[in-house]
Amino acid sequence: MLRKILSYGVVSGLIAGGVLSLIVLTLEGAMPSGYSMAIGYLTMLVALSLVFLAIKRHRDRDLGGVIRFWPAFGLGVGVSFVASLIYMLSWEAALAISGMDFADTYARAMIAAQKAKGASPEALAKLAADMETFKVQYANPLFRLPMTFVEIFPVGVLMSLISAAILRNPRVLAARGG
Repeated sequence: MLRKILSYGVVSGLIAGGVLSLIVLTLEGAMPSGYSMAIGYLTMLVALSLVFLAIKRHRDRDLGGVIRFWPAFGLGVGVSFVASLIYMLSWEAALAISGMDFADTYARAMIAAQKAKGASPEALAKLAADMETFKVQYANPLFRLPMTFVEIFPVGVLMSLISAAILRNPRVLAARGG
């Protein structure tokens, strides 16, 4: 089972992390953040669909077509954990290669968005102070790494819950004899 967790997790992480790295390295600043976030989360869902495939393959090939909820969920969470680690490392590599100062870019975008909405000078000053605090925190890897991990891991847990709930029924996508 560990082999399945590692293989599916690495492939899933490489898909999600690869697209993330591609966005950071090639489209820096060229795409509105709403589109890049949508593409990012869609990519996470596509990549984490491997959770479903890992559980189904384990159920059909190793367990004779039957799996209980908790073992299926555990397999899914394991795949999601490995994928999240790869995703986190991909983000770090993309930042290191591109030299992008994400915290500064994010802070400027947040302040500009609030200015466009017509925020008061007091609100803008408070936001600017909050963003300075964020920049200091984000420079610390002990803050940045878990923050990146938590971007994708809850999506993986959700995919694991759904997949385990669906695939515990042996009649759903039953293995074909051949």
